[in-house]
Amino acid sequence: VEKPDGTDDAGLEKNDNRDTEENQQKEEERATKDGADDDIDALLETIEQSNGVTVQNAGCGSSDNRSVIYVEHRNLNPETELKRYFGARAVLGDQRPRQRQRQFHRSTWMASPKDTWPRFSRPGISMTLLQSKDGLQYFTFEHSRDYQQVQFKFLDAVESMDPNNIVTLLQMNPYHIDSLLQLSDVCRIQEDQEMARDLIERALYSFECAFHPLFSLTSGTCRLDYLRPENRAFYLAVYKHMMFLEKRGCPRTALEYCRLILSLDPDSDPLCMLLLIDFLTLRSREYHSLLRLYQDWEEYRNLSQLPNFAFSVALSHFHLSEQEDIDPEESEKHRHKADLMLQNALIMFPGVLMPLLDLCTVQPDAAVSSHAFFGPKSQMGQSPALAELIGLYVGRTHTLWREGGVMLWLEQCVKQVLHRVDTKDPLAFPLSVISFFVLSPQDVTTQPVMGFDPLPPLDSVISYSRPQRQNARPSNESTLSLFFRSLLPNFNLQGGPRQEDDMEVARAGRELNQEVNRLMVAMRDMLANIQFQEPPREDNHDTDEEEWD
Repeated sequence: VEKPDGTDDAGLEKNDNRDTEENQQKEEERATKDGADDDIDALLETIEQSNGVTVQNAGCGSSDNRSVIYVEHRNLNPETELKRYFGARAVLGDQRPRQRQRQFHRSTWMASPKDTWPRFSRPGISMTLLQSKDGLQYFTFEHSRDYQQVQFKFLDAVESMDPNNIVTLLQMNPYHIDSLLQLSDVCRIQEDQEMARDLIERALYSFECAFHPLFSLTSGTCRLDYLRPENRAFYLAVYKHMMFLEKRGCPRTALEYCRLILSLDPDSDPLCMLLLIDFLTLRSREYHSLLRLYQDWEEYRNLSQLPNFAFSVALSHFHLSEQEDIDPEESEKHRHKADLMLQNALIMFPGVLMPLLDLCTVQPDAAVSSHAFFGPKSQMGQSPALAELIGLYVGRTHTLWREGGVMLWLEQCVKQVLHRVDTKDPLAFPLSVISFFVLSPQDVTTQPVMGFDPLPPLDSVISYSRPQRQNARPSNESTLSLFFRSLLPNFNLQGGPRQEDDMEVARAGRELNQEVNRLMVAMRDMLANIQFQEPPREDNHDTDEEEWD
């Protein structure tokens, strides 16, 4: 049958079949492309398993430790978290077409190269596999001879006390790691957060391009010795990147980097990630993950002796008991554990309560504030190390305790603790106080403090040494003052020419004390009162002022 336009049914049917086949082919290609990213993690895991790499952590008693400090590639990208908050369209926008135009960039997980970055060329960093033992692979970064020469020039630039010399060196060597780390600190102090973050990402990209083919971010079996300065730079770059992610409101991504740092040396934990991982887990609402970490590691790490775990694990149980989709019987179990663990935490660390309530702008009941157990004596009897740990925990997590339901629960537990104390509960007397020390004040003031390698271990493994400078004039300046002068060009330790009189010497001494005190106060304030932006939430029950009845 011929149609008015000259076509027949057979022709229409043939064209329809052709269009259908083309559409099906396009849909299959689109589905394959969209699913490629999702299959990458599974593919890498299959490759690792075929090479005999298991996802286990040395020292843990559990046979399946994947959920404890396991790292997933997709969670290393902050866009993954931002998409959950704002949607893919709001995050990506027209970014994809531009990305397709970029050519010949190596695929990386921690940082993606930007069009504004200098052209990448290998700076002279490589990674070597030292040994494989007991299912673990021990790697180390190494510097080529040319890179060592650049490193020596960098140390000269630091000693010149002029950040412009570091900028000049970085222009000639745009992917020199320590220059990027040091200049990032300068930008951060000058409140140029975007540039500081960009320099750290560039350092991470340079590191990742130097990875050994067998080095894996996700296997949990790769180790890096913190005692080697070449490896410490990687630790520091990942740590700074993690902190910048927190400020961007990406706690889940920051948690993944925290797990990565911990997995590189879980036994020594050189950057004390165990003092931070509980906070990041609570911020990410990964409550089950924190409980599994506590259960698996408590036996050989005594996590209950740390104030942050003592309180945070109890808080995790409380949040799980409040979930709507949980079984009533399971909810009751979590609530019972939460009550018991919080009471034990308050008994073991009574000095936490008053600073916590103060930062939460909550006025405690007179019966609580006047009681000897929670009064001023509870804080006066603390060791300096314990006081620092409590200050760090309260400063970080007080916003998590300000929620209405949490504060009411805390009030109930405080009253129960006072009842146990007043009735001479034997479990409340006495309890051993924590014996955990991070750094003593003497260690901080006598060791070098450099932005690119702060507080290096005394037993560092040095692979190469800087040659002595024959023409270098002697100086009485300490490494600490050199660091301050590298950040403050106007700071003058000498106070003038070599022939200055006694008044000039006295003025220089006063200037040194003022600058050192000012910076030390700022550094303590930064460590004790780190504030992070909250991710978007629908419910916000915070109140400015509350009072216990």
